[in-house]
Amino acid sequence: MLEPDFLKKGDKIAIISTARRINKKEIADAILIVEKWGLVPIIGKSIGAIDHQFAGSDKERALDFQNMIDDKEIKAVWCARGGYGTVRIIDDIDFSSIIKKPKWIIGYSDITVLHSHLHTLGICSLHALMPIDIHKNTKASLDSLRDTLFGKKIKYTIPAVKRNRNGQGTGQLVGGNLSILYSLCGSSSSIDTSGKILCVEDLDEYLYHVDRMMYNLKRNGYFDNLSGLIVGGMTDMHDNTIPFGKKVKRIVLDIVEEYDFPVVFKFPMGHVEDNRALILGAEVSLEVSEDNAILSYKSSY
Repeated sequence: MLEPDFLKKGDKIAIISTARRINKKEIADAILIVEKWGLVPIIGKSIGAIDHQFAGSDKERALDFQNMIDDKEIKAVWCARGGYGTVRIIDDIDFSSIIKKPKWIIGYSDITVLHSHLHTLGICSLHALMPIDIHKNTKASLDSLRDTLFGKKIKYTIPAVKRNRNGQGTGQLVGGNLSILYSLCGSSSSIDTSGKILCVEDLDEYLYHVDRMMYNLKRNGYFDNLSGLIVGGMTDMHDNTIPFGKKVKRIVLDIVEEYDFPVVFKFPMGHVEDNRALILGAEVSLEVSEDNAILSYKSSY
């Protein structure tokens, strides 16, 4: 996998939206933080653009993203928000410039479309908080984004929680939003998880749908040779009037019961305040024990 160069003070970082609409006022805090870090924010034309719920038309959003990845002075592209819309433009993007000279693409949720597609191209990307949420994210999550962008090696140690499955695994870190991974199955953007560590998170889903999505990943071979599973925030889950009968942990454990890889729940990633930065595509080690779960990077940076 190709890792983009880490940033240094004075570098330019673009802020754009590939999905839902957002205005400049909503990213004001992010602009201030970028400047505080010594970086130069470049605001894309999609910020403030409106086409119904989207940040401009598909053509406008695709062109904004294209211009930022083609601009040699831009060292990172920070997606301002998720929602829905990135899949509508993914096939219109020419990734040749970023293949020649990788740069950090940052975001989560709907941005899983970009992360997954970049992974198929052999390029690392950054699953991390976005400007829309920056006012409510923890200091630790902000620090993890800054430290990762500037090349500080990070290791996460989190307390053990009930129903973790102990064990150890190594491999490239892949994944993101469960609904998006599910929707990409069968497409050219679907990831290969063989020998890798898969992380998933989601928001505002019915429990039966979580079950359906996990079964679909299983039927697509996502768990066949997996080295480890990280379950992040499964936030604001819903149940039917007639209860489904299982919560998220039991759904996941039942579906992966036949496999022997470690499983960790409540990892700080996703639609949670403590959304830690993760380098997707990087070689990592996952150790799950009675006391804690440790995620550490094995790559040279």
